[in-house]
Amino acid sequence: MTSDTPRRRAPRKGTQRPGYSHLRHPFQPQSAFSEDEIAAMHDTALRVLEELGIRILLDEARALFRAGGAIVDPDSGMVRIGREMVTAALASAPRSIRLRAADPANAQVFEPGAMLFMAGSGCPNVTDLARGRRPGSAESFIETLRLQQSFDVIHMHGPSAEPQDVPIHLRHYALMHGQLTNCSKPLFVYSRGRGQVAEAFEMIRLAHGLDEAGFEDGVWATTVINSNSPRQLDVPMARGIIDFARAGQLSLITPFCLAGAMAPITMAGALVLQHAEALAGITLAQLARPGAPVAYGGFSSNVDMKSGSPAFGTPEHIRANLGSGQLARFIGLPWRSATGAAANMADAQGAQETIMALWAAMLAQATVTVHGAGWLEGGLSFGYEKFILDVEALQTLAELCRPAPADAAALAFDAIAEVPSGGHFFATAHTMERYQTAFYAPLVADLSNHGQWVENGSQSAEQRAMAIWQGVLAGFTPPAVCEGVSERLAPFIATRSAAGGSAPED
Repeated sequence: MTSDTPRRRAPRKGTQRPGYSHLRHPFQPQSAFSEDEIAAMHDTALRVLEELGIRILLDEARALFRAGGAIVDPDSGMVRIGREMVTAALASAPRSIRLRAADPANAQVFEPGAMLFMAGSGCPNVTDLARGRRPGSAESFIETLRLQQSFDVIHMHGPSAEPQDVPIHLRHYALMHGQLTNCSKPLFVYSRGRGQVAEAFEMIRLAHGLDEAGFEDGVWATTVINSNSPRQLDVPMARGIIDFARAGQLSLITPFCLAGAMAPITMAGALVLQHAEALAGITLAQLARPGAPVAYGGFSSNVDMKSGSPAFGTPEHIRANLGSGQLARFIGLPWRSATGAAANMADAQGAQETIMALWAAMLAQATVTVHGAGWLEGGLSFGYEKFILDVEALQTLAELCRPAPADAAALAFDAIAEVPSGGHFFATAHTMERYQTAFYAPLVADLSNHGQWVENGSQSAEQRAMAIWQGVLAGFTPPAVCEGVSERLAPFIATRSAAGGSAPED
């Protein structure tokens, strides 16, 4: 090191650069298939629905399809859907959807071109360096919500950790109470039966003082609908589509097609199956209420053919994301993608899997990317350190949404002229005017040299991430808009709990 070599500043721990609340995709969408191949996938998916059909297990949903002109076999439950029905449904589905939030500053426009992220969701377990791996609980559910609330690069709430210490017939009260008293972003509601959905909607209305018209003025609640690939839609998912559509709330209709297992082993075949199942769900939503907010969903990847376990961040997963984006653009709807990690800990494998999938979703122009931070073990665990490390990746992508100046001042001719050959730019006026905000300040990454790193305790990225989430939770204060919400919800929860709650539907 010479005397002219600068000492790199230690990163500012626990800080984030503001301004990630509303993002638009900065790059042109990328393609994995030709236009003719995408058109053929769409046509083949329509053939699947017309000639093979999809099994619908809910009587009410089959009745809606029958009334809409589909051919329904009452014995098998198979429904064959004509392409004219699908075309009509796609024509009535909105392209732009307003997502409401307790804090209007966190409201979003859910449309093609928007770039939103959700945390890892639906995990039965949680894990962190301080406490180890354990079943999700009411405490960990609240902690993960508070982590989501604390970073503006997470745009929509999701149920990161299932509170398994809360009985299933009462769990929806805890899920909604936790969001409504700790969070101010667009909300998530599970589709686990008509009773639970109706009560979740009522809690939102009570929390925010909404009447029916106010609740339907934009989307206050989003759900994820997963079909049972191949070609089946179960009772709670079909009922969820209907109930959300009729209430004017958003369904992200997302087949989970793993090539080689519940989908054809070729990625084109897996995408055909995904597309057919998503189109069936979109059609059901529009039959229930024309113009209902609904989004195309794609969550296709491959399995490990040795173990049968799902794989993420693979070339196949990337190709599926790019193809899903093409299919979504082909039908003109906003769409939901997902990252993932099969890794069992927040190691290099977990980072690689998630980041590769994140880039794929970004280049495919996903409207929302689910499981963007914290997902481990293929969704079996939510990792606290993994969440922080993934937030760093999300913030890095978000920085790319900022336009890079290229005006005369940014082109820096005068600064170049000022510095002699072999010199440096550290002390130029051009640098001094800009250095405090010129570059992204890392959340977790340690940019110090080896000697400084050793002096600071030789900490790994995972250890640094642990200190960050601990600091975030220790300093958390619920948003001002949550004040008084718990008191407004308490009588409803007490009365409904005493009456036995609401069991999920099978």
